[in-house]
Amino acid sequence: MDNNIKGKIKSYYGGIAKKVSSNLKASCGCGNACCGNISDNANIYTKEYLEGLPEDAVNASLGCANPVVLAALKKGEIVLDLGSGGGIDAFISSKYVGEEGKVYGLDMTDEMLELANKNKEKMGVNNVEFLKGYIEDIPLDDETVDVITSNCVINLCEDKEVALKEAYRVLKQGGRLAIADIVQLKEVTEDIKQSVEMWVGCIAGALDIKLYEDILRKVGFKEVEITPINLYTKEIIQDIAKQKNLEDIYNQINSDLLDGAYAGAHVKAYK
Repeated sequence: MDNNIKGKIKSYYGGIAKKVSSNLKASCGCGNACCGNISDNANIYTKEYLEGLPEDAVNASLGCANPVVLAALKKGEIVLDLGSGGGIDAFISSKYVGEEGKVYGLDMTDEMLELANKNKEKMGVNNVEFLKGYIEDIPLDDETVDVITSNCVINLCEDKEVALKEAYRVLKQGGRLAIADIVQLKEVTEDIKQSVEMWVGCIAGALDIKLYEDILRKVGFKEVEITPINLYTKEIIQDIAKQKNLEDIYNQINSDLLDGAYAGAHVKAYK
């Protein structure tokens, strides 16, 4: 990933972790349907998923859908959550795999890892471990995990093929990918794709849905399914701009071209 983009992303999400630690609500600036804050989580997670989780884990949730419901986890499975943030999906997963299972959370941001480990202490869970690293270079051996989850993170990675190839590498034979991500449904202008600020805002880095499918198959995945579940209207994208102080950029964009160009999606595939 371009250092400017990666640096902006690390700085932004590190800042979110600090806000949550200071008892402020987090928002990645993606409106009600994407990367939501605490007030939006009812639209992403039902009560059964959030029950028993520390408030700071929920407040730091910045996802676009619930990947755990897609994963259909079983007792004893080993899970890797890419871009684990404050730990919400890792902690939810830990309840389903049980003490005989294991959940790894991977994040590149020191502040988020610190927050996640604090939340781990609050929960008193023994089957969750948080690792520092990049999704393009996962610090686990080949064929280590049964399931990979992720929530609104792959779209932030500039080289999706490398990240998805790494995901394929660490999955066991027969393992599955079950992630929530932002996808592009129709063509947008090149200036949006190149905007660092909009990368951080979850938009510019999103892959065309057909290209996403092609990359997954190229790196080896089978039975690929990508299902859009939350369509982003121009009003939602305008809300992104307002929340992230990007209105000057938004005002230079033909909003009609962005209307329905992006969606939160469930992505599932098998090794």
